[in-house]
Amino acid sequence: MSHETPARDRPLTTALTQAAATAGLAPSVHNSQPWRWTVLPAALELRMVHEPQLAATDPENRLVTLSCGLALHHARVALAAEGWAAQVERLPDPGQLELLARLGRFRQTAADADATRLVQCMRIRQTDRRPVSDERVPDATLDEIVKAAGAQGARLQLLGSDQVVELAAAAAQAAVVAAEEPELREELAYWTSRAGTGVGLPPEVLPEQPPQTTVPGRDFGHPGTLPIGPGHDRAAVYGILWNTEDEPDSWLRAGEGLSAAWLTATRLGVSMVPLSGVVETDATRQTLRQMLAGLGFPYLAMRLGIADRAHAGPPHTPRLPTEQVVDTSAVDAGTR
Repeated sequence: MSHETPARDRPLTTALTQAAATAGLAPSVHNSQPWRWTVLPAALELRMVHEPQLAATDPENRLVTLSCGLALHHARVALAAEGWAAQVERLPDPGQLELLARLGRFRQTAADADATRLVQCMRIRQTDRRPVSDERVPDATLDEIVKAAGAQGARLQLLGSDQVVELAAAAAQAAVVAAEEPELREELAYWTSRAGTGVGLPPEVLPEQPPQTTVPGRDFGHPGTLPIGPGHDRAAVYGILWNTEDEPDSWLRAGEGLSAAWLTATRLGVSMVPLSGVVETDATRQTLRQMLAGLGFPYLAMRLGIADRAHAGPPHTPRLPTEQVVDTSAVDAGTR
């Protein structure tokens, strides 16, 4: 007989701690996990980490803030799965720019079955940089992924064939710029040599050779050990995550939208790969803005497709221990 405490009978602080820990499964730029959570008696706070090893890659903290938005959405979904609804204050204190969000005013609700499925997707989600299969993603599936991003206040534009050619040229140009910038090469070398630290990109998730893809992926500076088959990605769909503002609040919401889209894609059996290199260079970021007809600002490009079922997916990237990213000292003191 199980003696596990029903979720609705657990203290709020336990639910907050578990949600923050689950949020650690979120993807992030170079798997840097640039978030830190503080559990309070009646609130949960999210702060970003100013990572010096991203100063060249992400000088404006766009990708760091977007990464934290992914974690914020993961935490919100985890709470909903446990039957907790919360109000979210984004950028609640102008004097603390690193404080990105505060969740509070919690109330108990019925456990959300859809959220529970998405939590399961958090645990199986992968970033598979290999070519996808020749199986096309159904239009209805793409519509559902686009709507998931939109429900979180972000916009996802899927690209036509001519725009994919433009994106491929921009990605190739960004790769040339990155190869010529010593600071960018040094940062990439840092994040691909962090084995055993809980962060970064280990060799087993990086392709052993450049995949044959329409839009080139990032050149990590050295080969990994992930086997690459002979496939291409002719059936892949490419998109741009964007919105009308270029401010921290919009970057945060873009991350929430990306999380919702990625988890929905995972639930529907679609592989998603972010292509952040093309927004890390001013010139190619401007190219993407032109592809949006100047209507908004691009946060990220991405590839969508059906993974090749003949090959097992890559391993999951490492994660920091919960105690390094979740501070429970404020509630621990109250239980002594």
